[in-house]
Amino acid sequence: QVHLVESGGGLVQPGGSLRLSCAASDRSFRLYAIGWYRQAPGKQRDFVARISSGGGIYYGDVVRGRFTISRDIAKNTVYLQMNSLRPEDTAVYFCNAGGLVSSSGSYSPGDYWGQGTQVTVSS
Repeated sequence: QVHLVESGGGLVQPGGSLRLSCAASDRSFRLYAIGWYRQAPGKQRDFVARISSGGGIYYGDVVRGRFTISRDIAKNTVYLQMNSLRPEDTAVYFCNAGGLVSSSGSYSPGDYWGQGTQVTVSS
């Protein structure tokens, strides 16, 4: 069982930056692939980025080139650096652990979810 806690959300102007954190309760965290998802009001939850247990990285099309996923194994934490934010990036952002990475690089979520952190991009 892995307990995940997201933080770092907030209100930012268009073009600004935020860094989200996903902290895990257990050192086994480093054995899991970790994904970030987001969900805007009234919409489905969409894939944002993932990092595999081996460090391989994959991004969703809408964030590629603007967002960067990274991890600090010693701190049991995965980060999502978000730059050049747009109003359409407004959503609750969730991290996920234990999913599957396909041969194409895509990520299917596992059973462990955090509670989410709100990101609002508005002037």
